[in-house]
Formats: sequence, structure tokens, C-alpha cells
Amino acid sequence: MQTSKAVQRAELHKTIWSIADDLRGSVDGWDFKQYILGMLFYRFVSESLCDYLKKAEPSETRDAFDYAALSDEEAERGRTVTVEEKGYFILPSELFQNVRLRARQDENLNETLERVFRNIEGSAVGKESEEDFKGLFADMDVNSPKLGNTVAERNKKLCALLEKIGALDFGSDFKDNRIDAFGDAYEYLMSMYASKAGKSGGEFFTPQDVSELLARITLIGRSEVNKVYDPCCGSGSLLLRFAKILGADKVRKGFFGQEINLTTYNLCRINMFLHDIDFNKFDIALGDTLIDPQHWDDEPFECIVSNPPYSIKWEGKSNPLLMDDPRFNPAGVLAPKSKADLAFAMHMLSWLATDGAAAIVEFPGVLYRGGAEAKIRKYLVSNNFVDAIIQLPKELFFGTDIATCIIVLRKSKSSNDVLFIDASKEFEREGTKNTLMPAHIEKILGVVERREEVEHFSTLVLNDDIIANDANLSVSSYVEEEDVREPMDIRALNAEIARIVARQAELRIQIDAIVADLEG
Repeated sequence: MQTSKAVQRAELHKTIWSIADDLRGSVDGWDFKQYILGMLFYRFVSESLCDYLKKAEPSETRDAFDYAALSDEEAERGRTVTVEEKGYFILPSELFQNVRLRARQDENLNETLERVFRNIEGSAVGKESEEDFKGLFADMDVNSPKLGNTVAERNKKLCALLEKIGALDFGSDFKDNRIDAFGDAYEYLMSMYASKAGKSGGEFFTPQDVSELLARITLIGRSEVNKVYDPCCGSGSLLLRFAKILGADKVRKGFFGQEINLTTYNLCRINMFLHDIDFNKFDIALGDTLIDPQHWDDEPFECIVSNPPYSIKWEGKSNPLLMDDPRFNPAGVLAPKSKADLAFAMHMLSWLATDGAAAIVEFPGVLYRGGAEAKIRKYLVSNNFVDAIIQLPKELFFGTDIATCIIVLRKSKSSNDVLFIDASKEFEREGTKNTLMPAHIEKILGVVERREEVEHFSTLVLNDDIIANDANLSVSSYVEEEDVREPMDIRALNAEIARIVARQAELRIQIDAIVADLEG
């Protein structure tokens, strides 16, 4: 059964990518992702609404009920209740399946889709779900000349996209199969686009293996959690890992995140819906987390995970208000204006629950650079907030071959030391990048949970010793690398040296003879 499911998933992935590749034509693949991901979402919300309304019917009429077959007038009677409970509303005539059926005969298909998308977002205006739906289709410009030079050309491409997305087989039962399939297909597409997009791809998508490790580090000793948070949430893959590990119902008060990029912010909210996270179970905000954080009323968080942008610029000391910010002032110094890495770390520490854990992917330079960063590290270590430092393999992320690291922060530790782990060799090569396999993840997690010292892999170092070493947190400074060189053969080495000396003497004689001839 499992093998069959894996084969089915592989076939689905292959089909989806071929659709994206075939249909994009002159549209750059990075831009075209908005169309295929947006259309996938349109199909999902249409079918999700139909499934919800069918289940709301009395059992005796449920099997015969077909919302898609109702007139718009009949459907309107249930709009208010539907929006309150589901968060949005779609008229039967504007459902994906019905628009798809009429697409070939619709000479104004682009206008139809534009109206439908506007109406879906508009159905939530003034309701609790308004911010969750606002602008979700903004990046899907159905009138873009990139789709074609004429309306007819654009509509032809849109019609083909509707047809092919509609033909995808996500299984026979929506609740049991399709939610997993939709979400899985969406993340597959994002990972593929990220791999093709170079550096920009890595900025919006954290690979699933890294997401798994980060989430499980913060979940050590927990079977459920109150709230999870990612201040640089990208497309939401890190937050959604908690739903996959625990089940969405075990994240009791929901998923919180902030994202500065508008397109990625839209991708994250769509991703939440496709993974069956209802609008009232997530709060994804748009904006600059360091300067304008949006979740003051929601903190503290028990589990914080993040892959912040590496060494970006921020206002730093040029903004005098930041030195009085309760997130940053405990360290007595701000992160450098040219490197915001530890500003993100301080933000997360500030919003971390007393019994919580934060796992943060960082650029290696933050572990040993001097100046303000050294002072912040000293603050973190002196106050016993640094739980572990994990060196990761290189080439795990899209668009960079840097060997990143993980900083694990806790506010309530039972020991005054830091666990250093060298996991730089824990990977397998898959395609163009390295991957943490399940065995690698389990090995790292086991050592973190037991705080275990393993020769050439992990060691515990007292906080005072780290402070004495300029608060250097580089793993290579504490974990001795295994010497894997072949044992030296002294006899063979001596013989080689003797041969070289003899050859040198022979050449010297020859050179002296040549010089003598020239002088004569």
C-alpha cells in the first residue's frame, strides 16, 4: 500500500512538473509558478467548499446534494453562515469545475477569472478571515502580456491550464486523500521552482529535511504544543512541518509567522489552506519583523523555528529607537547594520516561552565574528541561553553551497554548558544538492536529547570556557575532527627520501659537468 502511494505520488509530481514546463511557453519559469500554483489553489478552495457544504447537509439528503449544480440564487441563501464558518464563499457558477467546463466557449475567460478571484477575496471582506484571503490571487495576472500578445492567446493558455490542473487525479475522497495530495503537490512545485531559481529560491523555501530537523529539535519532550512561530516564514514550510509531525490539532492555538516579501507572503497563506489549516488557526503577517513585528499580542511561543536571510542589512544603530526595543536592549548592543543575523536571534529569544525552544539556521560567520556580534554571543552564553550549536553539511539549501549551522536557544536549561555537534558529514547526495536522510536526523536528535558526547561528533563545553575563548561558538573550535588519513609507512617514506637525495646528487653532477664545458 505504501509503495503504491509512493508510486502514485511520484507520477503526480511528474505530471505536475510537465504541465508547468509545457504551458509556461515564453513565461519565465519563476514567474509562471504564480499561475500554476494559483490555479491549483483555485481548484482546492472550490472543492473544499463543496465538500464542506455536502457534509453540512442532513445525512438523508447528503449523497444527492451537489453544490456545483445549484443556481447562484439558491446558493446565496447560505453565504453568511458559510463565510463565518469556512472563511470564504464561491457561487456555484464561479467554482473551478464550472468555469473549467465553460472555458473553451468563454471568449472573455481572462475577465471571468479576474472577476472570480476578486469575488473569492471579496467574500471575506469585513469578516474575521479578511486578512487571510486579502490579495491571495494578486500575483496571478490573467491579463499579463507574458501569457500572450492578444486576449485570445492568453485565454488559450488559461484554458489549457484550467484543463490540465482539473485533470489531475488527487484521489476519490477529498478529506482522506486530497488535502494531503494538494499540499504535497504544492510543496513539490515550490521545491522544484526553488531549485531552478538559484539564490532567490532558497529565500522562500526551506528543504523538507532541514524543516524536519528544526521542528523536531524544538519538540523534544513534547507531544503537542500551544503555538508555533517563524519570524521569516517564507512559504510556510517550516511551520507546516509541525502539522505533519504532530497533526494540526496538536498545535492548539495555531501557526504564526511574518514575511516581508508580498509574493512569498501570499504563497505561505495559500500553503496553509492547502494543508487544511483553517483561517482561524493561522496568522501570517506581512512586514519587516525586525522593525515592525506584528505578533506582540501573541507571544510568547513555545516553539520557534526559522531560516532567516543570511547577513542582510537592517537599520541597526541608525535607528535610535531600536536600542530601547525590549527585544534587543538586553544585549547592550545592536547587531551590525550590515549583518542582521543576530538581530533575528535576539528577536526570537525575546518572544520565546520560558519552557520553549528556538532552532535557527544561521550563516557560519555569526559564530565567530568579532565586534558587536561577539558581544551578543557573550550575552547569550553568559545568560545560559545557548543550548546547542549544530554544524550542518554544505549544499543543503537551494542557491548556496555554504555549510550552514543551527543555533538552538532555550531559556530554562539545567546545565551551564553548550552542546556542539559536527554533523557536516551527515548527508547523502541527491541530484544537485545534499540531503539529510532520516538516519542522519535521528542521529542528531538523539545526541541533542541525551546531551551526549560522541568522539569526533559532539562535545559539551562549559559556558565559562566559551566566554574565555571570546564567546567563539564555531563547532570546529571544540569538536576534534577525525583523522582519516592512511597510516604512514616510515620505511617506504625513508626509501623515497633516499631515492630523491640520490637523484638530486646525480643531477648536481650533470649540472656541474655542463657548467664546466661552458666555462672551458
